[in-house]
Amino acid sequence: MKRSVVAAVAFVILGGGVGVWYVNGGQLPSMGLKAAEKSPAPAARVPTVPVVVAHVERTAVPVRIEAIGMVQPIASVAIKSRIDGMINQVMIRDGQDVKAGDVLFQLDQRQVEAQWKQSEAQLARDRAQLAQSKRDVERLSTLIAKDFVSRQSFDKTSTDAAALEATVKADEAAVENWKVQYSYYTIRAPMDGRVGVVSLKAGNNVKANDTISLVTINQVHPIYVNFAVPQRDLAGVRTAMKAGPVEVEVRTPGDSGAPEKGKLGFFENAIDATTGTIAVRGVFDNPTERLWPGQFVNVTATLKIESDVLTVPSAALQVGPNSTYVFVIKPDNSAEMRTVSANRTIQGMTVISEGLKEGETVVIDGHLRLSNGTKVDIKDNSKGKAAAAS
Repeated sequence: MKRSVVAAVAFVILGGGVGVWYVNGGQLPSMGLKAAEKSPAPAARVPTVPVVVAHVERTAVPVRIEAIGMVQPIASVAIKSRIDGMINQVMIRDGQDVKAGDVLFQLDQRQVEAQWKQSEAQLARDRAQLAQSKRDVERLSTLIAKDFVSRQSFDKTSTDAAALEATVKADEAAVENWKVQYSYYTIRAPMDGRVGVVSLKAGNNVKANDTISLVTINQVHPIYVNFAVPQRDLAGVRTAMKAGPVEVEVRTPGDSGAPEKGKLGFFENAIDATTGTIAVRGVFDNPTERLWPGQFVNVTATLKIESDVLTVPSAALQVGPNSTYVFVIKPDNSAEMRTVSANRTIQGMTVISEGLKEGETVVIDGHLRLSNGTKVDIKDNSKGKAAAAS
């Protein structure tokens, strides 16, 4: 019985295969290979690199020198006593602003005042004696004409009058000397400025030209800013100063306000051979006293404005082992590595002297995956526009 069932199943399978062979025109089924051969394989897609770009522009760019400078007072005076004495009064406080002529210290002047008065009294006495001697000479000159007195007596009276006249002049000089000495006991400010710490208070004794100063006064407006520039920039500095005032701006660390503006006023008469730099000085009015002596500042001196130069965002420049280069995007959206000559960089923009033309497109972001001929996909260009606008 089982053998009959197996034989029947085999016959059905064989019959089905023959039926298929007959329907296909006597050919076996291809199992889908023929359909696969008719549809071509999809072409391999060339990968593109996303990049951000900017354009080469021709614009006006200032020629600037940037350096680190130090603020220095135009004048700094250490106040010392010119005579020995005791301080009676201190008329200032630490850090006070003073004007030229303001009283700073008052010394004990009683002794010099007494000597001055004594000298004036001696002058008055000698003037009285001189007046009497002149009257004697006048009287004897009338008598000698009539031979009422001897020539010797007249000559002696005239000599005494001349001697008294010299004595009076000496007394006058002595009075002037005591007047000067008296002025030393009142110590005044020689200029406008700001005082530092008052080192000696009332009751202390001072000595003439002591090593310790009573106080130091610094002039803070106007004020200097000293800085050094490389010697290669000396020619540009000299040319700019001959053409007119050269503007200098300084920014102080931590100060977010507008920069302080001044003028370039001086450059040293010799180059420092050890550093290859030359000292330059800017002068600032400093009305609000934002610049302070001893302070370090960032200095920017604008020498001139170049009105027609090619610029690209500094982010476009790449530094190779032998040169500086950029990636230029060609019309078919492929990248080209091109060597360029960069001149200087100002506020995120670099001046290009050779290698680029106005209007060309350069990559500013996405350089790492680029090489010659790489296809690119240009992304949002707002970053490039922002870099160019800055």
